[in-house]
Order: sequence, then structure tokens, then C-alpha cells
Amino acid sequence: MAALLALAGALGWGVGDFLGGIAARQLPVLTVLLVSQTVGLLGVSLWVLVSGDPFPGIGELLPAAAAGITAMVGLAALYRGFAIGAMGIVAPISAASPIVPLAADAANGRVPTPMQWVGIALVVTGIVALSREPSVRGRPRVAAGVGLALVAALGFGLFFLGIDAGADEGTAWAVAAARGASVPIVLVAALATRATLRPDRRLLPMLVGVGVFDTAANVLVAAATTAGAIGIVAVLGSLYPVTTVLLAWLVLGERLGTSKRLGGGVALAGAALVAAG
Repeated sequence: MAALLALAGALGWGVGDFLGGIAARQLPVLTVLLVSQTVGLLGVSLWVLVSGDPFPGIGELLPAAAAGITAMVGLAALYRGFAIGAMGIVAPISAASPIVPLAADAANGRVPTPMQWVGIALVVTGIVALSREPSVRGRPRVAAGVGLALVAALGFGLFFLGIDAGADEGTAWAVAAARGASVPIVLVAALATRATLRPDRRLLPMLVGVGVFDTAANVLVAAATTAGAIGIVAVLGSLYPVTTVLLAWLVLGERLGTSKRLGGGVALAGAALVAAG
């Protein structure tokens, strides 16, 4: 059951991130986040009311709230990366997020297995392959959006840790806490930067779609963490770039060279070994 929930969550994230990336090419990232996160907050608040689950307490929900903030930072970096770079490059690099739960395990005395060390090596190799661009006058170049993709990977990795701890007290409340913490921060940032709060009506269905798919994915992954090991959930959830890259290819006609395609595949395979090892 946990595997199916995590895979469904990965599918939702992949679609939501693709839509968010498209929107971020036409609107400020903060506008995309504010509308989509608010839609998600409304939806999950309704779920909390319908579920009738008792309030677990503020202290119990703090990890989930922190997870929402780190996920918001990760999404902001990811959408901006999509806006300035190729989705086929940015998305696979962001899938390195399972390394964060692994690092947390190592800090608690659980050292990586040989398979995980191989996975880490593959992730690094894939990131290098995706990041490299032809040099100009002998100077090496880094592909657009790579740094943002690494920030996204860190944010998503921290999200897994926080939502795993928060969901133990109730999936509905955990996701509500995550959204409740992220929306005010995005609103303040949008007001401070004077980002538009009234996007073009033509884009509203897309922004609503981002919120629906992203929040549904968070719910599914949060439920998965209560039914299975966080490592397995993290790796299956990190497969979302497969959907994003496929949609970028089918809808946008995005093409990558052979080395970039191989690099993306190696990074995703490494992420799988890291969490499954």
C-alpha cells in the first residue's frame, strides 16, 4: 500500500510541477506559489473538517509545519529553475532529495550501505553530466537552473523528514499544518516584492491545477510515510521527474542531447539506490 501511495504521489508531483513550471514562465514564481498553495490550503482544510480527526497539538505538528516551509522553498527554486532552464535538466537533479534522509540517518549512527554509496556516486555523476555545458573560450559553463535544482533537492529532502514526523499524529492535520505554515510566508514575500496578486484569468485553471495536484501528492506521500519505511517512500516519491520530463517532451517538444538524457537516467537510478539500499 505504501508503495502505491508513494507512486501516486510522485505522479501528482510530476504533473503539478510541470504545470507550475509552465506558469512560472509567464508569471512571477511567488504568484504561482501563492495561488496554488492557497488552493491547496483550502482543499486540505475542508478535508480536516470532514475527517473529524482531533487536533493533535501544536507541538506535534511543528515538524509538519517546518516541512511545509522547506517544501515551499524547494518549489520556488524548482519553478524558477524551470523558468530559466530545461525541465529535463532541472527535474532529475532535484530528484537527489533522498540523500537528505540518508544524511540524517548517518548523523544518527546509521552509515550508508554499499548500495547507497554506489547510489550517491551515480547521483553525483548524473548531476555533473546534466550540469555541464560546452565551454566558451576554454571556460567551463554550468547549465541554467542547476543551482536552483540543488536547492530544490535540499528542500524536498527536508520535507520528507518533517512530514514523516508530523504525519504520525494524523495525515490530514500534518498536510494542513504544512500548507498553513507556507501560505503566510509566500503572501508576505509576494507583498514585499510587489508581485501581482491577480494573475491573468486565462492562467487561473493552470494555477488551480498546480495546487490540486501538489496538495493531493503531499497527502498521498504523507499517508505513505505512515504505512511504510521513509526511505522507500522517499525514493518512489522522487520519481516525479519522470512525469515532468515526459510532459516537457510531449507537450513542449523539449529535446536533450544524448549525454543529458543519460545523465538524467543515471541521477534517477542513483536516487533509487540511495533510498532502497
